[in-house]
Amino acid sequence: MKDLPSMTTQETIDTPSGPARLESPGGLDLRRLPIHLSSDDSRVINLPFMPGGEARVRTLFERLGKLDEAQVEEALDDACQNYSHRHRDLLACFEENFTTGSALAGLNPNWSARRCYLAGAYLTMEYSIESAALFNPSIVPHPDQSGMGEGSVRYLMSLRATGEGHVSSIVFRTGTIAKDGQVTIDAPSGLLSRAKISTDRRYLSDLFTRKLKEMGINGLVTEDVMARVEPTFTMAQLTEAVRQVRASMEDIPSAQGVLEMMLWLANSNYHIELGHEAKLSELVIYPMSDLEARGVEDLRLVRFVDDDGSVEYFGTYTAFNGVRVLPMLIQSRYFRRIEVHSLNGRCAANKGMALFPRRIGGHYVMCSRIDGENLYIAYSDYTHFWESADLLVTPRASWELMQMGNCGSPIETPEGWLLLTHGVGPMRNYCISALLLDRDDPMRVIGHLPQPLIRAMGPEREGYVPNVVYTCGAMAHNGYLYLPFSLADHTTTMAVVGMDQLLNRLMDGGPA
Repeated sequence: MKDLPSMTTQETIDTPSGPARLESPGGLDLRRLPIHLSSDDSRVINLPFMPGGEARVRTLFERLGKLDEAQVEEALDDACQNYSHRHRDLLACFEENFTTGSALAGLNPNWSARRCYLAGAYLTMEYSIESAALFNPSIVPHPDQSGMGEGSVRYLMSLRATGEGHVSSIVFRTGTIAKDGQVTIDAPSGLLSRAKISTDRRYLSDLFTRKLKEMGINGLVTEDVMARVEPTFTMAQLTEAVRQVRASMEDIPSAQGVLEMMLWLANSNYHIELGHEAKLSELVIYPMSDLEARGVEDLRLVRFVDDDGSVEYFGTYTAFNGVRVLPMLIQSRYFRRIEVHSLNGRCAANKGMALFPRRIGGHYVMCSRIDGENLYIAYSDYTHFWESADLLVTPRASWELMQMGNCGSPIETPEGWLLLTHGVGPMRNYCISALLLDRDDPMRVIGHLPQPLIRAMGPEREGYVPNVVYTCGAMAHNGYLYLPFSLADHTTTMAVVGMDQLLNRLMDGGPA
């Protein structure tokens, strides 16, 4: 295999002098690239900081009101000098958090703009989004291929980043794969742009009611709320309808729980926007709602080409609120405006849903692990609704007997769909393997690897979660499979293997 060196960036550490052979129990010529993406404490976003709620904000405002103008100027100048270079439009952030704090405390102080900014500074905190780990990558061709020469491709990589409290966000890196196979990773911007929910969210009453029924939340309470909104309604209108019904059912505890669940569902469907001046490597999808309070996990990106040739990017991920998980879907053309939807239907369950990159027989197709142990294939006419699924394969090898799942969206090849999988064996040792599925009927397994492609071995077993290798998606280019993967839920590296060699080994392995 030709050498595939990587450009050194500020993120690349402990790189070997050249590509080394990675331990592959399957005997494939798998090459490790000198890429090592580790967490960077300096990558921070700003978040609202309002401990103590209304009472604390009131006390803060009382103290601020007693400062003279010279003290206000000095404190604000100090904050701007120390933090402006770390955030885009820091004063706008201060203004936003001042407005939020004022509304929370029911206050409207008649202050100068500078004093309001300072109040907002006290109500703002920095959060280091990837201070603990940077892992579980997925890779697709970048939506902007301008300037790329023949045989080269620009890519977009998503990663799961965790910071204080093990809260997970989704972050992005960009880079290129040259015609000769050389992989580069762009040094990320020093600024980050936390995607924010747009204020003009609208919902369809019929679809909203259907999802409530699927969740087992239906009856007189939901009927009363939905009767008070229009066929197309806003979040504000739903909130008002819930308030009215809540007031009329104060003495019914079960009703209060239903009303909270209705707001919870609405908050899980929204769209977010990234400023046109920001690079995609600046984009951070931080938990946006109570549904995602404990993290947004394991985005599986796919570049989807529809039957009419139009291109759109989808990504499935898991929202976690500390108790329950909900499969979610993002949808975007250029990652400037990103739609976020809950995945609905009886088979939109558990983790690890991955959309095929095109329709098959006119239908959308999803690979999933709806029971937590086995792989399934589901068909649907709508990307948001998945009502039925058929069992594809069950664990059978010693290294996957505990459970198996997909490692991202399938990759189309002339021989069939290449589906990377993960298996869990003794001592919770994770490995990455692969299946080959029929192009026209992905329920038909053509072949499987008789041994894992990558297994956690040697020093790379050590980390935040020992003995784990994992990926959320690979990319084929110029006859090679580029496979980014994480080590011990802590850091990320990349390997490459020849597609012909991998496909031949799959077909030699025979059907699963």
